Amino acid sequence: MTGLAQLAIRPLTPQSSADYFAFFDGDAFADNPRWASCYCHCLWTSPDVKPWSEWTGPENRAAVAALIASGELMGYLAYVDNKPVGWCNATPKVKIPALREERDPDAALVGCIACFVIAKPFRRRGVARRLLEAACEGFRQQGLAFAEGYARRNAVTEGENHSGPLALYVSSGFTILREEDDGGVIVRRQL
Repeated sequence: MTGLAQLAIRPLTPQSSADYFAFFDGDAFADNPRWASCYCHCLWTSPDVKPWSEWTGPENRAAVAALIASGELMGYLAYVDNKPVGWCNATPKVKIPALREERDPDAALVGCIACFVIAKPFRRRGVARRLLEAACEGFRQQGLAFAEGYARRNAVTEGENHSGPLALYVSSGFTILREEDDGGVIVRRQL
């Protein structure tokens, strides 16, 4: 396996959408096919349109293609040998429909780390950490003041850690902002 010394992190752009879809259509959920239809679209859907469980893979894929083309869905792809091996959804909070209803006076200053997807052979090798640092730097460059993540306190499986392990955030300078009754932990880091 290629060493991670050759890991490259690049922002998602309309021009790199083919890489994004190659990753999500292939390695992203090879070990978790139940989530293969998401395409990182769940936070953009409206329950007023239909419940999340009724969205199909092709519908999510088409919706995400439009979000990438318009610049609404943002994030970073990790590459080894020019092949995508990881993804981090890193989007300003005000662009994410599912988070707009949250009463947050700082929302316009917050970048959200909504999801990590790392191909199984590259997990626990520092890919998520590099993606997280790229996301924080990208938020800084956008003029945002905070990075926010959504961990699970009692996550057991890799799938349950899709929004990022709490230990990753804490070791990267994030502090706990709030704990939810369902085990969710909202963390934040000043940029």
